[in-house]
Amino acid sequence: MTDALPVTNPEMLLNRARDGGDQAVDTLLSHYRPYLKLLARLRNRRQLQAKYDDSDLVQETLVQVHRNLSQFRGGTEAEFAAWLRTLMSRVGDQHRRHYEAQKRDANAEQQLEQQFEESSQLVGRMFTSAEGSPSEQVSRRERAVVLSQALMQLPDDYREALILNRFEGLSMSQVAERMGRTVDSVQKLLARGVVELRRLMEDRL
Repeated sequence: MTDALPVTNPEMLLNRARDGGDQAVDTLLSHYRPYLKLLARLRNRRQLQAKYDDSDLVQETLVQVHRNLSQFRGGTEAEFAAWLRTLMSRVGDQHRRHYEAQKRDANAEQQLEQQFEESSQLVGRMFTSAEGSPSEQVSRRERAVVLSQALMQLPDDYREALILNRFEGLSMSQVAERMGRTVDSVQKLLARGVVELRRLMEDRL
């Protein structure tokens, strides 16, 4: 029996999935499920407009990963994350064509990647700039993956406020209306959410 694999070594996790059986693949998919869940939410909000459930998009993407993992030729987490985005883009496009009979948006994947990059910039601002700080360690990994994993561990209200404000770009008043709260309450949720997100990020590094 092998030792549990630390989450800070995604490349080894990927190699084990390639060399191992279904259990190793399942471990890999579980590790990246939070990333896919956040991708699905952003993609559906921008394109499918809730006509296709986030969980269905994630599940079908995971099925495609399982079927096509042998075709992945990269070796780093950044390359694997890009491959996941490509697979989800293909799955989403198939359903978008079904629901809307539209042509594939060639910029969809690039827009998603840019949105993640811009949103994950907040990670660096949450940590100190001391040598060897978590912000520097995050920069050596795929930041969106680390961020999404930490986000999914937050209490629901903290996560929702952060996603609506930092990822979807809603104003404080818009977030308050969406969540059925006051602006003051949302501000407190965001402040507490940032603190908790920092703690979770530190735990993962």
